[in-house]
Amino acid sequence: MSDKRSKTWAADLIRKYMPTREEMARNKYLKPIAHRFLTPELWRFTRRSVPRGVALGLFAAFIVPIGQIFLAAFLALPARANVPLSALVTFVTNPFTLPFWLLVANKTGKTMLNIDASLGGSAGTLAEDGGALARWLEVGGVTAFGFLVLALFSAGIGYLIASFSWRYIVARKRRKRLIRMEQRLSERLKERGQ
Repeated sequence: MSDKRSKTWAADLIRKYMPTREEMARNKYLKPIAHRFLTPELWRFTRRSVPRGVALGLFAAFIVPIGQIFLAAFLALPARANVPLSALVTFVTNPFTLPFWLLVANKTGKTMLNIDASLGGSAGTLAEDGGALARWLEVGGVTAFGFLVLALFSAGIGYLIASFSWRYIVARKRRKRLIRMEQRLSERLKERGQ
């Protein structure tokens, strides 16, 4: 039994669940720049627009954990990145995963800032002096810095992974196409020889 799956099943899946260009153009928040969303180059899956879309989507997902889809769409315009992909990638941070990412961002911020070592081994001294507000500001600042680090790091890693994945997929498709062409050519040569 042959596999009936489309050659572009991933792109078909993205197209199925992502809003169309026209739906995004009708959005009341995007109306001022809707004419820019209708340019076809922002909706094509190319070797340059896909990694840019992934990187911008990851950056927007971590830099602004709420409302990140609009930020990703706005950033995709000047960067000529794939708009639907950048919006889709932002779902890495969603209401269900946000508590996990808050903990990761806090731990990342503490590690990067090395707060415990700079305060003499005890991070509680600032909170004891300034009270609960100082503690909340400290935790909030550390977490915000952690989100900044996660945004930059994940954008870079996402760009590299998407770029290498794109090249691998295209090379594999070319290889398969060449094998099919060689098989057809050898079949034609056999038919002519007999």
